[in-house]
Amino acid sequence: MYPVSEAAPTRAPSRCKIATMATDAPLDLVDSLAGLTLFADLSRPQLERAAHTFEETVFPEGQRILRQGFQGTGFYVILDGEVAVRVDGEDRARLGRGDFFGEVSILLGEPPVADAVALGPLRCLQLPGSDVERFLQDHPAVMYRMLQALARRLRNANRWRS
Repeated sequence: MYPVSEAAPTRAPSRCKIATMATDAPLDLVDSLAGLTLFADLSRPQLERAAHTFEETVFPEGQRILRQGFQGTGFYVILDGEVAVRVDGEDRARLGRGDFFGEVSILLGEPPVADAVALGPLRCLQLPGSDVERFLQDHPAVMYRMLQALARRLRNANRWRS
């Protein structure tokens, strides 16, 4: 039905792995978070804690990260690369650095309504679905930024239909 790459996602090199102490967060990952709109309101210590909460994951071109109609696996924030959002095989959106996906499925407890497919090498931060609610409660500024982004998506979808 949909082409699926047989290549499995890979974990980022060890220099990016999450450390055991908040002060050991890799500086490049903390700096990457600081440069994303979603995390723009967090202090440096909050960014370091967030860097420990997410796991960095790399996907090859063509890898389907979320599958329409099947259980969602998590919340993803794009660090590098692009994702195609496809509904019934039709491209509906293209997401890039700083964008996120997987949140609707996690928040509603329903299967994804779209496929998310890597358009090239893709580097993301991933948060397991079971951790999203706690993370958002602990970081209301991130929750507010996410809500703003979702409102923009809804507005644009409504404009597209008219």
